[in-house]
Amino acid sequence: MSKIKLTEDLAEAAVYGGAVLGGGGGGNITDGLNRAKLAVQWGNPVLVSIDEFDDDAILATASVVGAPAAKERFLRPKDHIRALELLLDTRPYELSGIIANENGASSGINGWLQAAAMDLPVVDAPCNGRAHPSGLMGAMGINRLEGYLSIQTAAGGNPATGRYLEVIAEGRLETTANMIRYASVQAGGMVAVARDPLDVGYLRKHAAPGATGQAIRLGRQIISTMEKGAEAVMDVIVSELKGKIACRGRITRVKLETVGGYDVGLVKIEGDKRAEISFWNEFMTLEWDGKRHATFPDLITFLSLESGLPVSSAEIKEDQEIGVLVVDRKNLILGEGVRIEEALKEAEFAVGKPLINP
Repeated sequence: MSKIKLTEDLAEAAVYGGAVLGGGGGGNITDGLNRAKLAVQWGNPVLVSIDEFDDDAILATASVVGAPAAKERFLRPKDHIRALELLLDTRPYELSGIIANENGASSGINGWLQAAAMDLPVVDAPCNGRAHPSGLMGAMGINRLEGYLSIQTAAGGNPATGRYLEVIAEGRLETTANMIRYASVQAGGMVAVARDPLDVGYLRKHAAPGATGQAIRLGRQIISTMEKGAEAVMDVIVSELKGKIACRGRITRVKLETVGGYDVGLVKIEGDKRAEISFWNEFMTLEWDGKRHATFPDLITFLSLESGLPVSSAEIKEDQEIGVLVVDRKNLILGEGVRIEEALKEAEFAVGKPLINP
């Protein structure tokens, strides 16, 4: 792929493939389908390989920050566009394109609306080829650049309830990321974000080029198999990602709290194993019999035994029958942000479990 027109069929594939690669986060399928198809209807967005650009071309990141289970979350299509307008008003870059912050059911198509509205290409180099919870994990290691000042802009919230806000934050990455996360809480749970224009030379080394294409390929396989039933869908996901169904069973307990703009909790499953899964938006750890069997950034995804399709951490309920997909990190396209120790320490603190040396 060097350049392809984004169609409704490709939008659907990106969403279903992204839902698996979301690993419990990355939004929900319905929202992803709605936004992706709206983008296709608005304009003529295209997906372009990063290889089409010179190293000095500038790309911005589009994301959504917040807790998917927050009760008052409210985000409109125009909020995504407004966030990018705020960024360009503050830093008037000549953008060559836009990238998503990660793969996920709806986060994987972040940037599509903006691309359609502003006649920019979507570039196949998301910050990560799987979903991740924190701004630091999506920052591709820019926090390690001496003297780098992050620029992040956000819009979201329900105007009818007085929750709508717009934010421009500049400063050290950790500070700006925390400000945007706090803004999501004040907005009712979620904001659209545009951030950190970076040159292609940096992104080639630190982002996840090709990850959107991987989601689309996976999604096409899923869609073509749905009519054959749940087992066929799970088989094709396992085959495409070189993963495994680590365990199957019934969800017996869900502990979920929305804390500081994140969904944090624990899931217990009883079936062929008595498994316990922690999550911080995304599923972080999988354990049974006192042993760790998968650790973020390995992919841990719940698949419904009824449909074979992914179930996010915000959608899980007791008594659901699920299979737990595990994909080793070596089979994923990962950006720098989920590999650096300081980002993993942040996640360790959130879930109260070791991730660096489990």
